[in-house]
Amino acid sequence: MSSSNIMLVLRGTLEGHNGWVTSLSTSAAQPNLLVSGSRDKTLISWKLTENEQQFGVPVRSYKGHSHIVQDVVVSADGNYAVSASWDKTLRLWNLATGNSEARFVGHTGDVLSVAIDANSSKIISASRDKTIRVWNTVGDCAYVLLGHTDWVTKVRVAPKNLEEGEADDGRITFVSAGMDKIVRVCATFFCFPFLLLI
Repeated sequence: MSSSNIMLVLRGTLEGHNGWVTSLSTSAAQPNLLVSGSRDKTLISWKLTENEQQFGVPVRSYKGHSHIVQDVVVSADGNYAVSASWDKTLRLWNLATGNSEARFVGHTGDVLSVAIDANSSKIISASRDKTIRVWNTVGDCAYVLLGHTDWVTKVRVAPKNLEEGEADDGRITFVSAGMDKIVRVCATFFCFPFLLLI
C-alpha cells in the first residue's frame, strides 16, 4: 500500500489534565492502557475503548510529585509505571491501586527521562545534574554514571536479542542523549568514563 492511500482519522481526545501533557506511555501486554504525565504534577491512567462517543476514559489519577512530571514509562507487564519529575525524584506507581510504592531520591537536578528494562528489574533515569542513575525497583540507587558534560535529556533501554536457549545475563544496553550534543551507547555499566558504586 502506498503512503498516498493511507488516511488517518482522529478517533477522539482525552481530557483530564490541568497542565501541558509532557509524556505518554503504553504497554504491549495491555494494549488498552495509556498513561500520561503532565506539568500539573500528576499522572493519569486511561482505558482506551472502541466506543464512538468516547474513545478513552480516565481510570485513575496519581498524585505525589511536588513539581512537573516530565516523563513516564509503563512496565512490560502493564502493572506499574515510573514517573520522572522536576522535583528531582522518581516514583514507582502501582497502576491498579494508585499507590506510590517507591520514591527514588538522589538526583540533584530535575529528572528529565526514565526507562525500565524488559524484566522490570532495573530503572534508569537521566537528569539535569548531568548524571544517569541505575536503580532497583525499591528505590535503591546501584550506580551513578558520569560522562555527559551537560543535561542528560533522554535515556532508553535497547531491547534484548537473545538467541533461543541463551541465558539472560542481567546486563542491559541503554542509550542516553544530552545537551552536550552526545549520544552514548552503554552495553555494560562500564562504558562511561566514571562509574560510582553507591
